Amino acid sequence: MSVKIRLQRHGKKGKPFYWIVAADARAKRDGKYLEKIGTYNPNVNPAIIDLDVDLAVTWLQNGAQPTDTAKNILSYKGAMLKNHLAGGVRKGALTQEQADAKFAAWVEAKATKISDKEAGLSKAQSEAKAAALAAEKAVNEARIEAAKPVVEEVAEEVVAEAEEAPETIDDAAAKAAE
Repeated sequence: MSVKIRLQRHGKKGKPFYWIVAADARAKRDGKYLEKIGTYNPNVNPAIIDLDVDLAVTWLQNGAQPTDTAKNILSYKGAMLKNHLAGGVRKGALTQEQADAKFAAWVEAKATKISDKEAGLSKAQSEAKAAALAAEKAVNEARIEAAKPVVEEVAEEVVAEAEEAPETIDDAAAKAAE
């Protein structure tokens, strides 16, 4: 029996949610599985992955083959690295303490990278929100300007004509006298 580490789809239409499971390769995608290793929610940015790394490494060491997507998720969470380091410990290339130190350093660097991405996304989102608010204010001001009564403009023209009117009346009277 060959074992695969793969995704098992849950969630409703258009909103997928996956379980990361170790299952018999002959079983259906959403069918019987041997053990649940974690969850994967791609609906948010960055995606939420909850994975039991030690359990995943145990399955990998027992010969389970991950699918392409599952392998990417295991790499993202460090299970593949931990499996690689465990192989180095078995071969005597490094000690368990060195492997643990390397893995801890990698996890810390990865956490920093993820928090930087989240900060960048929140900053971009707040900038987009501020730009949308400024555009909305400009549209509202333009709408207010367009909605002002035309009477004021006509009144200004009447005042201008009234100032010109005495001259035209004098000119009209002079023309009438001739």
